[in-house]
Amino acid sequence: MSARLVVEYLDLGSMIPSPRNARTHSRKQIRQIADSIKAFGFTNPVLIDDSRMILAGHGRVEAARLLGMDKVPCVRLEYMTPAQKRSYVIADNKLALNAGWDEELLALELTEQSSLDPGFDIGLTGFSIAEVDGLIEGLAVEEPVSPKDESLPPLGDGPAVTRPGDIWLMGRHRLVCGDSLSPNTVSVLMAGGLAQIIVLVRLVRADWHFGHGVMLFPLLQHVESRGWA
Repeated sequence: MSARLVVEYLDLGSMIPSPRNARTHSRKQIRQIADSIKAFGFTNPVLIDDSRMILAGHGRVEAARLLGMDKVPCVRLEYMTPAQKRSYVIADNKLALNAGWDEELLALELTEQSSLDPGFDIGLTGFSIAEVDGLIEGLAVEEPVSPKDESLPPLGDGPAVTRPGDIWLMGRHRLVCGDSLSPNTVSVLMAGGLAQIIVLVRLVRADWHFGHGVMLFPLLQHVESRGWA
């Protein structure tokens, strides 16, 4: 177990995938691994046992095949018992997933990488452009807001401005005051018309009470265009 690890280059066809490997790799991820190998080299040897069964590196082997490689660097782990091998196949994948990210430092690294090498394909890091944009946006410093700017004016003692069932007309738009889960509310709002776009939302309760109710704020989930007449 304390013997020095020796790297040897073996034919891809001579290695056997572990029949107990529960880790899956999509085509997209195999392509990502292949692009990484092409850019940085095969820096992480495949781990095999004395019968050349793969213990760690199934994705790298598939990526090497995609690149048309004949041989890949391997390290034999000949000291493990059958039970240890099966445990290691799981541990090698799961332990990496247990790590986290310092998102602020990660965003800085990705930002500086783009500055140091404008031609660098940021996708080689495994992060998509959308993920990188989201991380970088998180670095933006929000301007302090005065509590006075966020405070709501006090409610007056006069009559309510609107009540359930009221329809507000705003040009060609209609706004109903009511329960969106009630078929009657929707029927009143649509007035016999059919929607061309459906905006699906979920309501988030906020524990702020104004007079006679609790404010419910919709969070946009997605918009679907149905093309209905």
